[in-house]
Amino acid sequence: MVPFIIAQAIILTAQPATAKNPFIVVQSTTSTQNSGLYDHLLPHFTALTGIDVRIVAVGTGQALRNAEKCDGDLLIVHSTADEIAFVEKGFGTRRYNLMYNDYVIVGPAKDPAELGSAKTVTQALENIYQTKSVFASRSDNSGTHKAELRLWKSAQLRPDSGSDRWYLETGLGMGATLNFSVQVGAYTLSDRATWLAFGNPANHKILFQGHPPLFNQYGVVPVSKSHCPNVKDKLAARFTKWLMSKQGQKLIASHTRVGAQLFFPNAN
Repeated sequence: MVPFIIAQAIILTAQPATAKNPFIVVQSTTSTQNSGLYDHLLPHFTALTGIDVRIVAVGTGQALRNAEKCDGDLLIVHSTADEIAFVEKGFGTRRYNLMYNDYVIVGPAKDPAELGSAKTVTQALENIYQTKSVFASRSDNSGTHKAELRLWKSAQLRPDSGSDRWYLETGLGMGATLNFSVQVGAYTLSDRATWLAFGNPANHKILFQGHPPLFNQYGVVPVSKSHCPNVKDKLAARFTKWLMSKQGQKLIASHTRVGAQLFFPNAN
């Protein structure tokens, strides 16, 4: 009898500790996670509202597919055309600008393709292509991979991993692709936030940056309750509104690494 009473007491005592806050699931690009942005933002939101936010960090393409399958309440990704298409197909309620930063091309300090002297994105990519310098592509349908493909297309270049041995497809996230690039001495395209938060640069550094085609816009899209009846639309709406509020935007702007601001709020 005593063990039963003790067991009951343990169960009753544990109940308050196992009670959980209401929560939403955000399907997110990896760059916002890798940069530490959510660690910076989410405690403030939860303290204010009592709502927990659970992040699923994957490439943008996978995040969109997951949300389409109703595996999430909200999207934070960075491929504007795909976000608009997601809403137009009835999977999301509306797309909002949230913040932006930019892409950079990083590579070995020796810079065999001489990106440091390139005047345009096209010239930088032509230098890599013509010198057959090793380039690591994420090749994971992420927002960064989509941007990379747009840049090659704009330069009228079509690297092919099947025939171009210098063009390597990792199929990995941004952090893992940066690690791979450092190990093999490759160039790669990275969002600036992930690069600044990257802890193993070795002799790699930013070699090309600051050009308009490298602009990187992030958006937030609540998942539609019409498409996903079980979506927590009211909780997702509160998080969206908070992200776009003065407090949310100020906190986004205050997130830095090595003294540099990682994201620039531009909610609309």
